[in-house]
Order: sequence, then structure tokens, then C-alpha cells
Amino acid sequence: MAIAVKIANQISKSSWIRKMFEEGERLRQELGAENVFDFTLGNPDVEPPASFSRELLELAQTPLPGMHRYMNNAGYGETRSAVAGKISKDSGISVPADNIIMTCGAGGALNVVLKTILNPGEEVIILAPFFVEYKFYIDNHGGVPVEVWTKRDTFQLDIDAIESAITSRTRAIIICSPNNPTGVIYPAESLQRLGDVVKKASERIGRLIYVISDEPYARIVFDGQQVPNIFPLVESSIIVTSHSKDLALPGERIGYLAANPRMATAGQFMEGAVFSNRVLGFVNAPALMQRLVAKLQDESVDVAEYQAKRDLLVNELGNMGFTIVKPDGAFYLFPQSPLADDVEFVKLAQKHRILLVPGAGFGAPGFFRIAYCFDIGMIKRSLPAWRALAKEVGLKG
Repeated sequence: MAIAVKIANQISKSSWIRKMFEEGERLRQELGAENVFDFTLGNPDVEPPASFSRELLELAQTPLPGMHRYMNNAGYGETRSAVAGKISKDSGISVPADNIIMTCGAGGALNVVLKTILNPGEEVIILAPFFVEYKFYIDNHGGVPVEVWTKRDTFQLDIDAIESAITSRTRAIIICSPNNPTGVIYPAESLQRLGDVVKKASERIGRLIYVISDEPYARIVFDGQQVPNIFPLVESSIIVTSHSKDLALPGERIGYLAANPRMATAGQFMEGAVFSNRVLGFVNAPALMQRLVAKLQDESVDVAEYQAKRDLLVNELGNMGFTIVKPDGAFYLFPQSPLADDVEFVKLAQKHRILLVPGAGFGAPGFFRIAYCFDIGMIKRSLPAWRALAKEVGLKG
């Protein structure tokens, strides 16, 4: 075999999202793009805020000397200071710039954190439904993923289940709020309980258990809600995020990690994380993007567009008989599959030219994911196909 056996096996089990996106490409070629309703990939169709274009033009017209050279492995000082200032304001805790590393997106940040903290065989708790790449990231660094379900009727944290899953080998817990794929926000009360459980467990087993908060959707929230900042609530917390969603820059791969200054080991962790950022080959987050996002920490895309799409789909699909937990943020729905086999349901949806991702791809068989970060015209055109699909599986349609 030309590649490693493990990689070959992982490819065979890899992301349903990409598989369905590729199927969408085939159908678009065959039927025409206007006749295919692709809800698979969380690739925003909105443009970045106008302020991004202004700053980009300013930087292009008035370039800074040496602005394309290497910088400190943690990133530009002014960018880290801007990020630290934003987190300080949101958390009410003074976060120093030294606790920030600019990274190649949230995926880069997660890999840096996991490489820094994991010894071979140590466990990382992931909460179903979860972003499928978590398993691969944990495996990258010799860790073992431990799946724990959230509450199936609400997708909220099941603190008792998390506490029961903690062992002497537990090193970290990954949470995502607003969640991909469910869109739920974890309230401050739940995060406070999680922080208490983790602190007691860390004392019991004699070493720190980290809570890694994956937050790329933290600014995409609806109905006037806010995502609680985790730093005041969980002492041993690390934020990983990107500007892929809030600034609509997924192709630019710009994000950061931030260590809670309340964490006693924050200094040692940051030293390890800067080293890991280098030796993983990320070396530096893109220089141009670092310059730009430093001035955009209070900016975001217009979430009203996403909320309108959420409301349209929740209302229409709900009237057809689909069971849906209404999301608080992000741009996904995670309805219950009308068929016991979610993979079979997704295959049936393809007959109606609707492309979805089965819940099995997120560790949650029996559900399916809809990404609605697409043109609302496409969503409206898809509704007759949804009604036909609903009728075929015994719903009202």
C-alpha cells in the first residue's frame, strides 16, 4: 500500500460532509446547479464586513515595511494585544497578550493545544453530536477520544454523564458553543457546573483537566442571546477559535488560541503551545490576515441574514412534521431523522436532489444536519422538494 494503513482506514471513515459535497458537485454537473439543493458544507455565502475591505485596501495601498516577513511564533504583538483586549472586555478578566497565539484557524489551534497537553493514551472527552474532525485531531497526538452524549431532547450538556466519564486518564474535554452541528448555546449555569466538576476531578486525580472551548460561531447568535465567556466559569479553560464564520473568511485560515490567566499552569502551557505551533509546521498564522483582524475584533457579519434563514427552515420543516431543536446560533439545524437509519434517509433525500449529512457523521445516528449558510433563494426553491420528501417518509409534507 502506498500510504499508511491507518490513514487508509481513516479515509474510508472520513467526513460525510466532504463525501456529500462531492456528490453535490456530481449532481450539479448532471442536473444544473439551480436544480440541486445542497445543504452540506458550512461554507458561508455572505461576504466579509465592509470594514474588512476598507482595511485590506488601506494595507495594500500603504504597505508596512517588512509586513510579509516572519514574526514571533505566537504572532504579531499588536494583534495578540487586540485579541486579548477583546477577550478581557467580554470576560471581565484581564487577559495578557502573552496568553494569545495566532493560529492557522481553529483547526490549527486545536492541534496545537492537543499536541501541547497530551501524552500517549490519554483521553479527551468529546460531546455527541460533535464535529467529526475532533477524533482525527486527538488521534494525531496519541490521544483517545471518549464520546459522551449531550441530552438528546435538548442537546444541552449532561454534566452527570461527563462526570461519570472522567477517569485517571482524562486530560481534556472539548466543548463547542454555539454547537456544530446543533446550534445550541450552553448557558453560564451549565458551564459553571462543568467548571466545578472539572476542578474537583482534577484535584482527585492529581493533575489538571483542561476544558477546550471551540468557538468559531460565538458571534453568530440569534434572538438577542449571548455566548457566555468561559474564562470566569471554568478555571482550566482554553479558547480556540477562528474568523472563518464571524468575518466570513474561511479561506484565509486565521484564528487564535487563548489560555485562561486564572489557570495556574498558564505560563508553562503557553511556552509549550508556542513550541508546538512551530514544530507542527504551522510556524505563523498568515501575516496579512493578522494585520487585518487586529482592527476587526468588534466586527461581525450581519447575523440577521442567518436568523431569517433559520426561521424559514424551522417553520417550514416543522410544519411538514420534522422534529427540530431550534438553534440559538451558528448556521445549522440538526433534525431527527424520520427513518431509523439516518444514512438511508440522506440517500432518499438525494432522490429529491436534497443533499444532507447524516447524523452518524457527527457521532449521532438518528439525526441529520442541514447547513443553511446559503442563498435564501435556493432554500425557498428547495421547499417543494422537502415537502415531497416528507410525504415519502410518512410525515405531513
